[in-house]
Amino acid sequence: MSAFLLTPFLASTVNVWQVFTTTDRVGQVVIGLLAIFSIFAWAVMMGKYSELKKLRELNFLFERKIGQEGHILELPENLKNRRDIPYADLLADALEAYWRAAAIGKEKGDDSQRGRLEHAENAIQRALARQTLRYESSMIVLASVVSGAPFMGLFGTVWGVMEAFSAVSVLQTASIQTLAPGVSAALLTTIAGLIVAIPSLFGYNILLGNVRTMITEMENYASNLADRIELEAK
Repeated sequence: MSAFLLTPFLASTVNVWQVFTTTDRVGQVVIGLLAIFSIFAWAVMMGKYSELKKLRELNFLFERKIGQEGHILELPENLKNRRDIPYADLLADALEAYWRAAAIGKEKGDDSQRGRLEHAENAIQRALARQTLRYESSMIVLASVVSGAPFMGLFGTVWGVMEAFSAVSVLQTASIQTLAPGVSAALLTTIAGLIVAIPSLFGYNILLGNVRTMITEMENYASNLADRIELEAK
């Protein structure tokens, strides 16, 4: 009984490879490009997810370390020069700007605390913008795949349908048997475009949420860092 029920389903199963072989050169090129884009998108998504996860762990570890230090303005060198960690990069720029402003102020005889703090805050904002760009890197690639893949598939479909109708006009017969292979092959490119775009869309949204969360966390850290420098400078 079960075999009888499965027979219509098995008979109607589409042979994707057979459809692909009947696709014209343009459709095959489009599907090939979409396959390459899919591999590239998955590599970007996995790499970006791993990168963000690692950076977040390093940020929290660094924040705990400097939280245990009594004076942030007199940190040891091993904590000042960890440029590979976003939080450490903000701290290094802030301290460098603070002491540079102090040295210049002493030379000019105008060593005001307000000037040193302003230079430190400006350095924090510049480092914050730089690290934000670092977080957002590669996101434009995924956005391009998400928006471009369906259009590439649609292009292949329109081209395939046009070729199918051209063949019908040459044969001068418009039966379903003559149209079906060409239309099926044309629709395969749309399916390929959606297969590429849908996972990329979910991956992009997940990564974008992680990036926004980490940017907010970094902005809070930057604010706390500026407050701590100001308090210790008094």
